[in-house]
Amino acid sequence: MKTARILVVDDEASLRRVMQVQLQRQGYETRVASGGEETLQMLESGDYHLVLTDLRMAGMNGLELLREIRKRWPEIAVIVMTAFGTIENAVEAMQAGAYHYVTKPVQVAELSLVVDRALEHTRLVEEVTRLRESLDAKYGFAAIIGRSPALLNVLDVAARAAQSDATVLVQGETGTGKELLARAIHQNSLRKGRPFLAINCGAIPKDLIESELFGYRRGAFTGAMEHKRGKIENADGGTLFLDEIGELPLELQVKLLRLIQEGEMEKLGALEPVKVDVRIVAATNRNLKTMMQSGQFREDLYYRLAVIPITLPSLRERSEDIGDLAKYFLESNKKKLGRPDLNLPPALLSYFTRYSWPGNIRELENVMERIVVLSRGSDIGLADLPEFLRPVHTSIGTLNLQLPPEGISLEGLEKELIVKALEKCGGNQTKAAQYLDLSRKTLIYRMEKYGLRVD
Repeated sequence: MKTARILVVDDEASLRRVMQVQLQRQGYETRVASGGEETLQMLESGDYHLVLTDLRMAGMNGLELLREIRKRWPEIAVIVMTAFGTIENAVEAMQAGAYHYVTKPVQVAELSLVVDRALEHTRLVEEVTRLRESLDAKYGFAAIIGRSPALLNVLDVAARAAQSDATVLVQGETGTGKELLARAIHQNSLRKGRPFLAINCGAIPKDLIESELFGYRRGAFTGAMEHKRGKIENADGGTLFLDEIGELPLELQVKLLRLIQEGEMEKLGALEPVKVDVRIVAATNRNLKTMMQSGQFREDLYYRLAVIPITLPSLRERSEDIGDLAKYFLESNKKKLGRPDLNLPPALLSYFTRYSWPGNIRELENVMERIVVLSRGSDIGLADLPEFLRPVHTSIGTLNLQLPPEGISLEGLEKELIVKALEKCGGNQTKAAQYLDLSRKTLIYRMEKYGLRVD
């Protein structure tokens, strides 16, 4: 971190100058200040990574300056210098938040080592901060796309659930985003800096899932040549996400129940239980209550898991979000696949909202990737959509329309079609427009034309 900016603080001009020269020779950009007040002004207007300050100074002393820096700029490392290298000085400085301290006269080799370590510590703190911000952006509630009331109600419950350690059971169809919601709950909880581990209970063979979850001791079974930590132990202090919890064998449901109730687990081959602090978020696309009735899922475990039950709506239940999700996946695939100029005309979005999306968000994501890969021009056209999204037009012959011999009013027929379409769609103008293969704006224009109520 040789491009780091260091601020040297000492009320003796000659010492400030010596320290500045030494640090500049090591390649650091270095500024100086004569006291605490000047230091705070410089920190307000500049970007510094390290402050090297004397403890004994006129006015604001080094300890007072240190405490103020820790309060206002906790990301800046502080090293204190003192000619009175007593244990009391060192302990007080370290308790106040100093990274380290050096005694005067400062040795060049010692200073170089301490500064390098302090700046490496600062770099790691910055990296962790960026990582956490990245995780918040990727897995926070803001990353869950949608504005529909059905989704917003779910996010409201999830946000409040995140503030506790209560177990959460997320239910919903395959592809609705259950793991993304679980990660968002973790990222908004007090455990956000701790591990988030996910395991799919349906993807691991039954004879292996116990060792994957609980771990084992050496010699627990043939082939167990060394100790192994399970997912539960590795998630200690954090969150364990158990996807497809309905696939967990009954014998392991008992062990999971003990973990939730007692906060302890037993490894395979262990004589004593192990204490762990882990929050459980489970998910399923199965009806656990039906499984309880048939004896496939323990009733006591169900109620322990469903302290806070959350049901994610299917994509067809939040059709208002389909357009936003399609645009989001379009942009992400354009970047990933190197097609920055590809455009999706707004008129095509109506075809997306007509489809029921049985595979939910995952299916929509896959469809958008396919479109980006296969589209021929810079504008996505109707022919670029999968066949199941394209409109199927009903012919006049199929309608078995009978024309009267005395003639018919075309405008009257159009008005009647609009009325029937609105009745069929429960008065929903957006759905009626889609049914008639019109834009909503065109439908409203024609409703006004025939004196039909637009509100």
